[in-house]
Amino acid sequence: MAVFALNICGAPYSSQAPLSALRFARAALAAGHSIYRVFFYQEGVLVANALSCPPQDETHLTEAWQQLAEEHQLELVVCVAAALKRGIVDAKEAARHGLEHHNLADGFSLSGLGQLVDSLSQADRTVTFTS
Repeated sequence: MAVFALNICGAPYSSQAPLSALRFARAALAAGHSIYRVFFYQEGVLVANALSCPPQDETHLTEAWQQLAEEHQLELVVCVAAALKRGIVDAKEAARHGLEHHNLADGFSLSGLGQLVDSLSQADRTVTFTS
């Protein structure tokens, strides 16, 4: 069985990348493979926005990733530099930048590109999902 690292670069709702990655992850896990880490980069960091409210007839990608991560103990890592540029902050970064609120969804964590490099070296296969 293979160990995968997933790199998601496309924005939710304007790209198929996050949904395709979610479907791939579910299929890989169902087939007995494992996922070392899921890394959200570039526009993909928007999946981690706790304030997103998609229409009822669309998949709520933030919640879907949270549920999959909880069920399979997956690490959902968000590139901190890309997130900050797009207004996604956790409590620590909000305080550091003097912001009153934070909006990083539960189950996601901010980190640097070192986590992506680590994923590349630890996984058998890395799959990147872009727009």
